[in-house]
Amino acid sequence: MNEMRRELEDSARKVFPDWQAAQNAEVCWTQMAELGWFMAGVPEALGGLGLERRDLAVIFTEMGRARMPGPALAQFLALEALVQAPDFPEREELLENAMAGKAITTALTVAGNGLAAVPDADTASRILVRSADEVALVDLAGAKITLFPTWDGSRRLFTVEPAPNSPRIPLAAGIEAAALTERLDGLLCLGLAGDGLGGAETVLAMAIEYLGTRRQFDRPLAMFQALKHRAADLKVALETATALYEASSEAAPLALGAMKAHCCEVYKQVAEEAVQFHGGIGLTVEYPVHLFLKRAFLNRALGGSAAFWNESAGDAVLELASAG
Repeated sequence: MNEMRRELEDSARKVFPDWQAAQNAEVCWTQMAELGWFMAGVPEALGGLGLERRDLAVIFTEMGRARMPGPALAQFLALEALVQAPDFPEREELLENAMAGKAITTALTVAGNGLAAVPDADTASRILVRSADEVALVDLAGAKITLFPTWDGSRRLFTVEPAPNSPRIPLAAGIEAAALTERLDGLLCLGLAGDGLGGAETVLAMAIEYLGTRRQFDRPLAMFQALKHRAADLKVALETATALYEASSEAAPLALGAMKAHCCEVYKQVAEEAVQFHGGIGLTVEYPVHLFLKRAFLNRALGGSAAFWNESAGDAVLELASAG
């Protein structure tokens, strides 16, 4: 890990030392803006920090470790769209406001699935709409915004229907829109994968700590060989997924989708085992492991499921074969 990435990690763990420190969404959002996270991926020429995707990957992991609420991932997608779009008169002002923490939301689904799973749509002023034909910022004034309940309580998701003739700012169209949409879908997958690995690291640490303190037959549970082997297998799975994640930050969108599906599956596996390690209390409100399990299930669905990315990979292979 280079110096910049280590500094990002260290600063995050000072402000959010554990998952409980990040559960007030409003305070958390302000702290993220003060840390400069929303400036991270914006080039220096546009007023940002000029960091690369592999640096953003550290931020995404820390977001999962702290189980951060709020629409931060949507904000990163909107910022990326503004950076990559051809220059237009309002861009400088929009970037400045977004880097300072003025929320722009967008769907946490791959393009083409409509405006579902939009985080905190009721507090944002604009929504980023992306497709293979057009990428645009649409005003949310007068939009129909419907909250739908999720098992994971750490993120508030909505469906959105913009009002007819809502003011919009086009960012890209045609071939440029298709390329930008692919890039944004890749960034979404990177963000969800990092969130999953950070969450998996935290919940595995909780489980191992519990195994060391809970006693049965006058021995800590951590001394039982079967449990030690299960914990070791989870650690190996997590380390393998982390290595894949760190190597994939600049990969093609399809590869990022496959990586996201794998990392989120590992998150679910680790969280399920953590609940089992806690026995009958694993799903009670007194212990937080079930909160990470719920987030793991939502992460698997957002950004395209494993089935979606498997089908996309199969279609790409068939297209390549037919072209050959």
